[in-house]
Amino acid sequence: MKEQILKLHNEGFKNFEISKIVKCCESTVTYHLNTDYRNRHIKNHRTRRHNIKEKAILYKGGKCEICGYDKCKEALDFHHKDPSQKDPNIKGALTRKSIDLEKLKPELDKCILVCCRCHREIHAELLTV
Repeated sequence: MKEQILKLHNEGFKNFEISKIVKCCESTVTYHLNTDYRNRHIKNHRTRRHNIKEKAILYKGGKCEICGYDKCKEALDFHHKDPSQKDPNIKGALTRKSIDLEKLKPELDKCILVCCRCHREIHAELLTV
């Protein structure tokens, strides 16, 4: 799609014309043509994800439930106690503008908060939860 948008743009088509030809919304065309817009979109996406993760970490106690690690929030993961109960749509929900902690709590209640090291050891079956 990106290549088609760029080609049409180079041929002199306007954004609204490109959106009709490619059958997408005009913001998608702008996204692919405007680096500033794209960079701002990516930054907002990361900020939303970071903010909701920070709230989720606080909700789960703010530290690894196994070893107590709490120095770096980026090193903390959510491990599902029962992977079969995991909502497959949860990852995408984290970046939606409308998502809030209340909507995530049911999923977070299925998890334990662990540091990345303990998380790897759980998956290597060196630790049991």
